[in-house]
Amino acid sequence: MIRISCPFCGPRDHSEFSYGGDGSITYPALDAPMQEWHDAVFLRENICGVQIETWQHVNGCRMWLLVERDTMTHEIHSVRSAHPGMAAALGAEQ
Repeated sequence: MIRISCPFCGPRDHSEFSYGGDGSITYPALDAPMQEWHDAVFLRENICGVQIETWQHVNGCRMWLLVERDTMTHEIHSVRSAHPGMAAALGAEQ
């Protein structure tokens, strides 16, 4: 079982969250050529080790989070809001 420490709600079981994907991907502009979108969506690295992922706390605060997780051990290294300044606006620590 993975425990994710939500900066807004505290430690929770991973079943309260929905995995959003690789958090390090920069998507192209909406009017970018189809090939750029294809490459961004389908041609990705399968990282073995620590990576940044997006997770949404669907059964809690509903916030999107950036989770630094080791794909081999599932160890969580850090969790922060995916939206810059959101923690400060809500009065939570990051």
